[in-house]
Amino acid sequence: MAREIISTGNDLSAIAAVDAGCEFFGGYPITPSSEIMHTVSDLLPKMGGASIQMEDEIAGICAAIGAAMSGKRSLTATSGPGISLKSENIGLAYIAEVPLVIVNVMRGGPSTGLPTRVQQGDVLQAKAPTHGDYKSITVCASTLAECYTETVRAFNLADRFMQPVFVLLDETIGHMSGKAVLPDLEEVKAGIKPRQVFTGYPKDYRPYDVAQDEAAVLNPMFKGYRYHYTGLHHGPKGHPTEDAVECQNLIERLFNKVEAHIDEIESYEEYLLDDADIMIIAYGSLALSAREAINRLRDEGIKVGMFRPITLWPSPANKIKELCDKFDKVLVTELNMGQYIEEIERASGRRDFDTLFKANGRPIAPLELIEKIKGM
Repeated sequence: MAREIISTGNDLSAIAAVDAGCEFFGGYPITPSSEIMHTVSDLLPKMGGASIQMEDEIAGICAAIGAAMSGKRSLTATSGPGISLKSENIGLAYIAEVPLVIVNVMRGGPSTGLPTRVQQGDVLQAKAPTHGDYKSITVCASTLAECYTETVRAFNLADRFMQPVFVLLDETIGHMSGKAVLPDLEEVKAGIKPRQVFTGYPKDYRPYDVAQDEAAVLNPMFKGYRYHYTGLHHGPKGHPTEDAVECQNLIERLFNKVEAHIDEIESYEEYLLDDADIMIIAYGSLALSAREAINRLRDEGIKVGMFRPITLWPSPANKIKELCDKFDKVLVTELNMGQYIEEIERASGRRDFDTLFKANGRPIAPLELIEKIKGM
């Protein structure tokens, strides 16, 4: 049966990681994500796992990658500046196809920015968190319950697609305290699907010799199967190569393994759109303000609805286009200067959206959205 818990978004993300079978956390404290490390370091040892505070963000993700290479579900958590520091090793996880969950509790930026304030400043960073060619998977929680469920989903996606998966929270949802209704623990555990492993003769093991739309099959270390980990372009057994065909196939596969299975990744919410005249597009904690504004506007007879992408990358492009073709009046609102609107414009082919952006560390209140909608 469902569970009810009063907690914060950060704590719920940590609890979700443990419930989802995470056995290792490597990280470094940074506002506003530090509570994740604090909570998971208390929970993991009780479940036979390990949590370690490293000397910096770089060491934190290195330790997390090492644990994932040994076959453990592994987590790191940080905020925007920490992602910047982890960037090089995030690239290693992409090209070597190491499953890893990275929770980013967004704050103001660039640089040190606004450590204790809210912003959705890392949306584009989550799409391209390191150099090179690959396909990001990024989910974004809007409610306390989703801080839990999207973290669980991220672990399953990481093992399915053998790559880092980002969970975006923000300062507001991370530090918000309230009641969350969580799925039954047995249901969560039943949904855990172990990553694929090779069970044939060790001499036949070729972890990267897979179909062009599938992820590598990386057996845990220390289990008798030899292969090579590298940040270089590599061939079927992981050994570095400069062969033009192998290099092209590798990068194309990093794209194809995601793009060919978007139906397994894509997630979104439609709120009161069936009879709406105006559509708001919002995500993360800002969607809570949008929902309240919509309810109040409907009390006044103004029919507004909301589209909320939950999977930001890859975007639900087809649904975005379908809805933007349906609604003449669309308001795009973000707690930044417009990082996701570029994707909405690309998917829809439109450039005529009304916008409400804020990047000063303060949330957008329902009254601000109401005023903007009435002006439309």
